[in-house]
Amino acid sequence: MIGVVDCNNFFVSCERVFHPALRGKPVIVLSNNDGCVIARSNESKEMGIKMGMPFYQIKRLVENGELHVFSSNFALYGDMSRRVMSVVRGMVGHIEVYSIDEAFLDLSGISDFTAFGLALSEKVERWTGIPVSVGIAATKTLAKMASRFAKKYKGYRGCCVIDTPDKCQKALGLFPVKDIWGIGRQYVKQLDYYGIKTAADFLKWNRQRVAREFGQPGVRTWLELQGIPCCDLEMSAGKKSITRSRSFHEAIADYEQLRAVIADFAAICAAKLRTQKGYAAEISVFIHTNYFRADLPQYSNSARLTFDVPTADARELIKAAAAALKKIYRHGFLYKQAGVTVSGIVNGSVQTALFDPVNRVRQEMLLQSLDCIRNKMGDNAVRIASQGNSFEISNRQFTSHRYTTDLNDIIQVKLS
Repeated sequence: MIGVVDCNNFFVSCERVFHPALRGKPVIVLSNNDGCVIARSNESKEMGIKMGMPFYQIKRLVENGELHVFSSNFALYGDMSRRVMSVVRGMVGHIEVYSIDEAFLDLSGISDFTAFGLALSEKVERWTGIPVSVGIAATKTLAKMASRFAKKYKGYRGCCVIDTPDKCQKALGLFPVKDIWGIGRQYVKQLDYYGIKTAADFLKWNRQRVAREFGQPGVRTWLELQGIPCCDLEMSAGKKSITRSRSFHEAIADYEQLRAVIADFAAICAAKLRTQKGYAAEISVFIHTNYFRADLPQYSNSARLTFDVPTADARELIKAAAAALKKIYRHGFLYKQAGVTVSGIVNGSVQTALFDPVNRVRQEMLLQSLDCIRNKMGDNAVRIASQGNSFEISNRQFTSHRYTTDLNDIIQVKLS
């Protein structure tokens, strides 16, 4: 059996951990530039607020005190995610971290699935403050379906188990086809045209028709809905590429300012590489102007460099990123977005070059020391000089503190 643990309204739940007075009240979280809604509490959903809704359309609700708003705080959300996954790992040996708020679980050896799921849900919320829904079934797709039921119906108390043919048939008959994991938006209209409304309707098609309409990915979903596993757990969660990009609230024309931003992005990629014990063989940099400003000159370009030896050293990544930027930067343009991607990632150890000028042993010792300092003092405790001073490049008016990753923002308790 496979389980999935899914954090409920994760970004909102993270904010509520440190603002408990907002429990039961409508809350939303906005995108990096406070442009649109990317997370909603159940209460805000009931108000009719949609994902992706522009903030200006609902700003008056905030001003009237009817709605509470936060700018996105990914430093906080990332750390809270690590805490949730740590609790999950403490209860089950093998997990696949699927996203920042979701993980699949290998439940081999578990006998009472309902008791386990309820215990997991209760422990995660008690230890982290994050409410979760647990779904358990024979395949990933069915487990995702079960987690949706656990989230939607309070009677499950946070855990839904689909472990019998009867339960499976009832669930398939109730589950909308548009919510099936693996059914993309492009297929929903097509299925609706053929009168396919539920997962049970989808299973009435034969394998040949599914393959003809949706190819092998559709066949895998079709089989998984029948309890036939086609998607194994991926225990290696290391990413093959890492990207850090941002749209700027105010466009950037100055080369030095843009170089500092690119250096910051490269340093963030380096930190993520260190977290997954990975080393990047390539780095790419892209910049482009605002496509939506037809009245301004337009320019877009990218450059890629390859390392002789894969690296996770921020100094090497920043130097290469700066060289790539120098190749593509053009004076006279207002740049609205930029980004850095590291790719060709290998995990574990790397083969050094025969005449490598860098002492990799000393380099690794230095990087480990810097990791320790940042873990204790925060991500910005040590910065590469070329990163410049930290400055805000996006418009975030409602950002909460980094309560768990920055000593300056730690909650203070006063005893009377």
